[in-house]
Amino acid sequence: MRNLGALSVGLLSVSLLVGLASAAHANDSPSPVDVGLKRGGVGVGSSKWVRDPQSGEMVPVLAGEVSDDPNQYKPVLQCQVGDDLDKKCLPGQLQCPPREPGGKPGSAVIWKVAPRALENPTWTDWKSPNDGPSCLYDQKPEDLLARLAGRILSDFRTLPIKPAVLGIQPSPHTLRGAETNVFADAVEQRFDVVIFGQKVRVVATPTDYTYGYGDGGGLGPTMFAGGPLPEERWGEQTRTSHVYKQTGDFQVSVSTMFRGTYSVNGGPDLPIPGTGEFASPAQTVSVWRSVTRNYADNCLQNPQGEGCPGVPSK
Repeated sequence: MRNLGALSVGLLSVSLLVGLASAAHANDSPSPVDVGLKRGGVGVGSSKWVRDPQSGEMVPVLAGEVSDDPNQYKPVLQCQVGDDLDKKCLPGQLQCPPREPGGKPGSAVIWKVAPRALENPTWTDWKSPNDGPSCLYDQKPEDLLARLAGRILSDFRTLPIKPAVLGIQPSPHTLRGAETNVFADAVEQRFDVVIFGQKVRVVATPTDYTYGYGDGGGLGPTMFAGGPLPEERWGEQTRTSHVYKQTGDFQVSVSTMFRGTYSVNGGPDLPIPGTGEFASPAQTVSVWRSVTRNYADNCLQNPQGEGCPGVPSK
């Protein structure tokens, strides 16, 4: 009995400690614990915040905006060592001739790469497709990337990115109480643009979808785009299907969230710090109700019987 009593007291003590700890955390207000500068934004705990270039406010980064690239990059003038130039390097450095007659030559840079998870990483040379330095055409090449990073999101959101193709099965008519399959078909897209005199390649990748079924119901943002079903499987439940409870005409819609990367003059793919959302044209679906009737006539024996093909209903 003494051992059982001691065990009960011990369990009670542990429960009280756990309860007090939980209560303490529940009463904690958000604090700047685990705050640090991270690539493209500010990290707070397990969340990441970036500055919206349009509003200027700090906004949380959505799941689709997180870069899959574990590295960070920076350009360094080809013959630069610290704050000085290596004169021995100058005769053999890459020449960046003017792109237009009468224009100014560019500056040769070497891209450096390092793990972005490290605070003070060791930078190494990034291997470019042409196996050599790149060129930046700007009077202040050392500031160019920062200016590009501050503008790229707004340019990304104005690109002619094709939204997803919206699909509905069955369509344009479906039945009340049945599963109506709704899906989106979006593809990765590439664009070549010029920003601050630099040739920039932008890659837009679909990541999330938000569905509106027109009857007040919706789904998303979700990573599931859904997909078409063979006709013999129409009516099956899918991750993106919907059941209409009322008859009528409804406007079905989907918007697709894209994240992107950009490469400057053939340099590495840099993540765009934000996303763009692009809406697809809505489609109308007519929801009907099904009616079941029983008839006594055999249409083979009495083709004019009620319910037979071509015979008006009474």
